Amino acid sequence: MNARRDMLRSLTLATTAGVLGIRPTPAATAEPPPETTALRLGQFAGGVCIAPQYIAEEFLQGEGFTQVQYVKQAGRVATNKALASGDISITAASLGPLLVQIDTGDPITIVSGVHVGCFALFATERIRTLRDLKGKTVSVTELGTGRHVFLAAAMAYVGLDPRRDVHFAVHPPAESIQLLADGKIDGYQAFSEEVAELRAKKIGHVILDSTTERPWSQYFCCMTAMHRDFVRNYPAATKRALRAILKATTVCALEPDRVARLVVDKGYATDYEYARQTLRTLPYTKWRDYDPEDTVRFHAVRLHEAGMVKSTPQKLIAQGTDWRFLNELKKELKA
Repeated sequence: MNARRDMLRSLTLATTAGVLGIRPTPAATAEPPPETTALRLGQFAGGVCIAPQYIAEEFLQGEGFTQVQYVKQAGRVATNKALASGDISITAASLGPLLVQIDTGDPITIVSGVHVGCFALFATERIRTLRDLKGKTVSVTELGTGRHVFLAAAMAYVGLDPRRDVHFAVHPPAESIQLLADGKIDGYQAFSEEVAELRAKKIGHVILDSTTERPWSQYFCCMTAMHRDFVRNYPAATKRALRAILKATTVCALEPDRVARLVVDKGYATDYEYARQTLRTLPYTKWRDYDPEDTVRFHAVRLHEAGMVKSTPQKLIAQGTDWRFLNELKKELKA
């Protein structure tokens, strides 16, 4: 019975893809085949916001990748290190840590935006704005993660020095949520499904929502990045891999409930309702409208203000981005 149900779900998703017009196009079939048929993608616990990466497997196979492997990592920092080392070839990731790595010389190339938002800062009642966090304690799961780097940039944007004005405590998600509920910390930088969980449990209140609040909602949060050598050596494979990710992003935008069920069934998320709410909230169509270079430029300035990067935005863009494939695919997929 379970096998039949899984088959029906797969067929439903495939039918959805066909209805949305995201099957291989004549342009794709006329292109040269990928220079390599092996593709390794990052995988880590939590973070259903990068669902396009997880549901892209069938699209990747349709693009000629016969060896698609999701490589489990210990966390988001480990995933980005695996990308820099070449252990994985492609992953969706928060932009801030990617820029920090590019600034230090890691061979990473950002090729596209994925979605806007997924961070929300929850605080106790005594904290009403970001500036109220001066001298206070905020929890993050790990220093150097997207949630830590994003929050540091947001603090710098309002005039705080994240290196001196705020204490960052490091706790696992469940512990951080309990500490916030008990009033033992002043804030917690929630991510992805945790945002839905905290709202459902009525723990704290949101003082910054990157999905809806300007200026953060005007720029990508997560972006698709690849190892630099893969982009340089395998241009056909790069375009085909990105095409598959963008098609999957379209499915996430139009069929969030089905995608939530799929990622939970595959073990990429644990709670269907929180995954569904997250996917329904995030604007996955913005890759068609927003300029990813504007996002890199904006965040590079913020990270420079926060003391996290030394390079100019122009240097980071020149060293760590390549929009050729995205620009071609926007035209091809009628963005």
